[in-house]
Amino acid sequence: MTASVREALELFSVLTLSYFVGLNAIYLVLTVASARDLASYLRKRRTLSGDDIFRSPFTPGITIIVPACNEEAGIVASVQSLLDLRYPLHEVLVVNDGSTDATVDRLREAFDLVAAPRASRTAIATRPLRATYVSRRHPNLWLFDKENGGKADALNAGVNAARHPYVCAVDADALIEVDALLAVVAPIVDDPDQVVATGGIVRIANGCVIDHGRITSIRLPRSPLAVFQVVEYFRAFLIGRVGWSRFNALLIISGAFGLFSRAAVEEVGGYWPKTVGEDAELVLRLHHHLRRIGRPYRISFVADPVCWTEAPEDLRTLGRQRRRWHRGLGQALWRHRAMIGHPRYRAFGLLAIPYFVVFELFGPLVELVGLGVVIAAFALGAVSLPFFVAFLVVSVMLGVAFSVAALALEEFSFHRHTQTADVVRMGVYALAENFGYRQLNDLWRAIGLVDLARGKTGWGEQRRKGIGVSVSDTAGRAPTSS
Repeated sequence: MTASVREALELFSVLTLSYFVGLNAIYLVLTVASARDLASYLRKRRTLSGDDIFRSPFTPGITIIVPACNEEAGIVASVQSLLDLRYPLHEVLVVNDGSTDATVDRLREAFDLVAAPRASRTAIATRPLRATYVSRRHPNLWLFDKENGGKADALNAGVNAARHPYVCAVDADALIEVDALLAVVAPIVDDPDQVVATGGIVRIANGCVIDHGRITSIRLPRSPLAVFQVVEYFRAFLIGRVGWSRFNALLIISGAFGLFSRAAVEEVGGYWPKTVGEDAELVLRLHHHLRRIGRPYRISFVADPVCWTEAPEDLRTLGRQRRRWHRGLGQALWRHRAMIGHPRYRAFGLLAIPYFVVFELFGPLVELVGLGVVIAAFALGAVSLPFFVAFLVVSVMLGVAFSVAALALEEFSFHRHTQTADVVRMGVYALAENFGYRQLNDLWRAIGLVDLARGKTGWGEQRRKGIGVSVSDTAGRAPTSS
């Protein structure tokens, strides 16, 4: 090995170690901030209950928008769970985005839908509507049937038609807990002048027992791949989003469950239809617009209101999902690159966006290449054993520590998993995910970067069993272990 090659390996190894040190330092700050925020939230919840919000005359009406394209497998259970939500005033708008399956037929049969006219604003351009329906049994349930234009276009059609001042975007394959709206609207009730958007936690429903659109028993999935995602979601939501929310620098409110001021959404032009990351892009645009005009605001995350979703259980579907998510993140960050490092945007521009560019967008490349280079450098004698051990501690063991910390935050704050065996199993997976699953995820995200560079568009094929059929899947067997 020549001296120049040795120096190059040493330099790259040092840079990779520095990357992981920076990443984990940020995660440490977010973990501490999350722990403090969750403790504060739990104290507030004892003084302002869901009953108080339900009875308050200041609790605003909410329009729930459900974009649906080929969702026949679970759409009925999802809509039923939304109709059953405990909230003083809400309506459900299902926007069928040109489905080619039996989505519309399932809804018409299940909810006795009949054709009826409905006025709709035209503030945001969308693909044409073909028909509108209302339920004879549930007057607050409407179905909008429109030409296919993508998820963002369907959401915009719902925003145009919304009758209430707040709109809640919910995925068609999701189930919302009965008091979730009361919890997610709490920051708005507390500060209606400044809070323009809130979001709730998304949990994995695979393995749970579901009856009539309700989670009746929370258990871990059978699928190891789905359990990895349970742990991953805890880390992303209970550390990442809670932490960034504390600094008013939240970048993503999940498209599966997000509540927005309708006026603010209309003011910035609605959801952007040229991305597969419409949830992140809308939040970025709200930050961009409101900071630019100097209007005080907050975008908050609430850890308790729960949305349950079906996680992929095969590598092909999960890989497509992660590639699409990463492509959407890149599209959103590129569109709002002017905020990077700009002091006008405060913590969001100076900290959050640089973090997402360096550690989220390009992080997979650094982690995949860096890991290989450091291993090669150690094998060739370019770095010492103490350096290699320090690298493993920083890159792997601290990752394990933060996953365990996320599980601890979940258990001490909410304790949804009451079976000791499930908690132990999650702990084992928190240890194991850094040895294969994390690297596989990095590979998918790196391919997502390639897709982004190639200008790939579209969502790709989505395969679902249907979240609402889980009760029949679990009937007749003892649950093994979300």
